[in-house]
Amino acid sequence: MQTDTKRSVRRQVFRAMGTSVVLITPEDVDPTDRDRALRVVEEEFAEQEQRFSRFRADSELSVANRAEARPTRVSGPFAALVGRALRAAAATDGLFDPTVLPAMVAAGYDRTFEDVIVTAREVLRPPAPTGRWREIVLDLDLLTLPEGVGLDLGGIAKGWTADRAARRAADIVPWGLVDAGGDIRTFGDLPPDGIEIGVEHPFDAQVEVLRLSLTHGSLATSSIVRRSWGPNLHHLIDPRTGRPAATDVVQASIWADTCVEAEVNAKVALLRGVPALGDLAATLVLEDGSVVTSMPVAA
Repeated sequence: MQTDTKRSVRRQVFRAMGTSVVLITPEDVDPTDRDRALRVVEEEFAEQEQRFSRFRADSELSVANRAEARPTRVSGPFAALVGRALRAAAATDGLFDPTVLPAMVAAGYDRTFEDVIVTAREVLRPPAPTGRWREIVLDLDLLTLPEGVGLDLGGIAKGWTADRAARRAADIVPWGLVDAGGDIRTFGDLPPDGIEIGVEHPFDAQVEVLRLSLTHGSLATSSIVRRSWGPNLHHLIDPRTGRPAATDVVQASIWADTCVEAEVNAKVALLRGVPALGDLAATLVLEDGSVVTSMPVAA
């Protein structure tokens, strides 16, 4: 994803949650404030990665997933995101499903993506059941997962963290954006002409499928091309089948007020396909490379 503005900006980059995170701030702010903004954004991503990583045995998520139907006391932020994920599942009639972890593991995504690529799986294990989010009990800070159910909060946690990091940075610098591997959250009083956002074509990085002037809100892009490790093997699980989705959409970019909302709807749009254009601000790339959109040039 490319960003541009007519005003001079400073881009600061670090790695977190398996991706590159970019903080963009005005060039003319006090360097001390710019560095302080970067520190709080880095701190936010480090804290939430430790909390929500399914690849760290000591993460709060891993501890909750090992509870085996026993009630587990969780932190306030953990409970808040689980509650948000359950509301998203209900609102999308289960197309967004935080309980797809067993299905994802069955598809071969049982280690970090880098490790999966090194030893790519070519054969699916039997699909694991999904749709059990309705059985999760969250009572304030007490979480009970059904037997055999594990949470995967990777995508929504990344968007949620971008939202939180942007709010913290807004207390330090006048405006900017946080870009967490394609999950973009703007903050502050952006220039009236906005920040130009360009989204690459999944089949040709030299081609843009979308360029818009972002004046507020968030943009999230999700693709089944980038995180793929074999024919019909990718990270997007269709809760209706328990297998990697068979969809004619290979990439979805969604505008929304928050990164959490945009991230959830990007996954849903990949599963719904072209009909998602009817009620979402979306740009979709189809498997034949064609592009369809309902998104204005400015958002």
